[in-house]
Amino acid sequence: MEVGNPILRQSSVRESEASIQKLMAVVEYDGTDYLGFQVQAQGATTQGEIERALAAVTQEEIRVIGAGRTDAGVHAQGQVVAFSTAWRHPVEELQRALNAVLPKDIAVRELRPVAEGFHPRFDAVSREYRYTVLNQPLRSPLARRFAHHFPRPLDVAAMNEAAGVLVGSHDFASFGRAPQGDNTVREVYQAQWTPEEPFVYFDIVANAFLYRMVRSLVGTLLLVGTGELSPAGFEEILRSADRSRAAQVAPAQGLCLMKVNY
Repeated sequence: MEVGNPILRQSSVRESEASIQKLMAVVEYDGTDYLGFQVQAQGATTQGEIERALAAVTQEEIRVIGAGRTDAGVHAQGQVVAFSTAWRHPVEELQRALNAVLPKDIAVRELRPVAEGFHPRFDAVSREYRYTVLNQPLRSPLARRFAHHFPRPLDVAAMNEAAGVLVGSHDFASFGRAPQGDNTVREVYQAQWTPEEPFVYFDIVANAFLYRMVRSLVGTLLLVGTGELSPAGFEEILRSADRSRAAQVAPAQGLCLMKVNY
């Protein structure tokens, strides 16, 4: 029985391994109709749709890893995912093919090769989120998917005074829980409210975030904006590390992952 030349077989294995490449994608999506980024046992997710598109285009079963697990209804302009594939054509063709088969509310904005050891979550040095508040008496059907309608007047100066205490390294246990383990210390580099009528934007940059941290911060800072809570009272809630003292989390539709920095 002829088994073939073992040297040729080893060479074929090496060529096959060499054809595998790791790619990084920057993905934008409207999260309204998804149960979040991460694959669930039932229901549509962003990760699931990306993996379905990859399977259709490459004929491979590919698992993608994301930089963050955005919740149900949360959007992204700059989510980062990575995956390995045996795709042998130009990367530009893969990007075009994926965008052709992905749902209309998901798009691959960038796609490029990265080192094999790259990890979109653990290699990130910071993440940028924006929360959008529609601050006017009347609701807007056109803004309802991407902004939280808040009809009461807001004192943006007071909200910024309160948000200023977030900058630095703090225990944010009052505003969320750790995705893994029990470490609730995070470092915030920027936290600021910007009014652009009829919207008010909250931009926050940190090395990492707790589960629902941004939405919890926004919900409590809105109390500062209405005068129900003082900036000093907000700082006291932060220092207490007591989750029960924070306000109800703001709705998901106002939140967007803007960028992941490496």
